[in-house]
Amino acid sequence: IRARDFDDALRIANDTEYGLTGAVFTNDREKLERARREFHVGNLYFNRKCTGALVGAHPFGGFQMSGTDSKAGGRDYLALFLQAKVTSEKIRPGYTQTEKRGAI
Repeated sequence: IRARDFDDALRIANDTEYGLTGAVFTNDREKLERARREFHVGNLYFNRKCTGALVGAHPFGGFQMSGTDSKAGGRDYLALFLQAKVTSEKIRPGYTQTEKRGAI
């Protein structure tokens, strides 16, 4: 697919059901920074091929139909296996820890 310009290239790249990896080849730092913000992929490569993630070194995962938006091996990956819970309790005046029955 031929793009008219950088804007069109980003539009084409993001107009897909998938978002695992992508690559941008340019010497223009502004375009690289813009791609970092706007290119919706899990792994983004600059001025190199978009295959060859280092197993065990690069967290891996994608967006949309290519993953869960988190990175296998990344810091946010563990959160997928956790369940958040908030617990609150109103304590009556004079209540002490020893009055709790069955507490763990």
